[in-house]
Amino acid sequence: MTRALTQLPTRTGRSRAPTVRMPEIVVQTSGPMPRTSPDYARDKIAALARHVSQPILHARVRLTRRPDPAVERPAIAQANLDLDGRLVRAQVAAVTMREAIDALQDRLRNRIERLEPHWQARRGGVPRPAEPGAAAPPEWRHASEPAHRAEYFPRPIEQREVVRHKTFALAVESFDEAVLELESMDYDFHLFNDVETGQDGVIYRAGPTGYRLAEIHGLTDGHGPTAVPLTYSPHDAPVLTRAEAIRRLDLTGLPFVFYANPQTGRGAVVYHRYDGHYGLITPSEN
Repeated sequence: MTRALTQLPTRTGRSRAPTVRMPEIVVQTSGPMPRTSPDYARDKIAALARHVSQPILHARVRLTRRPDPAVERPAIAQANLDLDGRLVRAQVAAVTMREAIDALQDRLRNRIERLEPHWQARRGGVPRPAEPGAAAPPEWRHASEPAHRAEYFPRPIEQREVVRHKTFALAVESFDEAVLELESMDYDFHLFNDVETGQDGVIYRAGPTGYRLAEIHGLTDGHGPTAVPLTYSPHDAPVLTRAEAIRRLDLTGLPFVFYANPQTGRGAVVYHRYDGHYGLITPSEN
């Protein structure tokens, strides 16, 4: 099923651009919210098609209203888009569902506009410079965005458990490619395999304009020019069991813990979920 969106008229009053066609926008809801919220979300996401160069092949939106009255921003809106094979994700929280949907549209549009030049560079096979005098990578446009992150539910430690365990083959990527994935999917961190060192590593945001990289064996400097402002952790990842990693997560209060599996030596991440439970990401053994 598709829906057609009418193009905005030109200054002459005629619409010269071809009609943009959208797939059905799937909206899932959880919790009490206005009956108009799903249709409002569909309209907001469909309007993005006027501002992106790639066709939107698939769109899924999840609207959640958290029941806890102590949560200041109980309305959560999340969207996953397929832009001509490139996946884009965003998640926001707000006081009302309408505010959350508006913020979701803004976040998606800003993210797509910032990332599009880098997608085109990757699609065109633009190599990352490795020799002195080579052309510099495209400038990374890292704009600050409003803080719309969902709040963590204060679940007591004794009630927490691992409710999501993802295991998959880690992508073999450069630093820039890992950051591109981090930003495209609106992740807090991204676990990957470093194409230059062969190590499992995690990249995450460090401050409003930079990123930090930690690997199984600590790094003291970079391995070539990057398009992102990047710092490196000089420390080896701690060798921990899953239970020990969870204990460290609770003791430190950090959003996630990157560690090395004592049996395989591979990297893994345990993290706090917004529902107060834990999530776990481990690489598959190929």
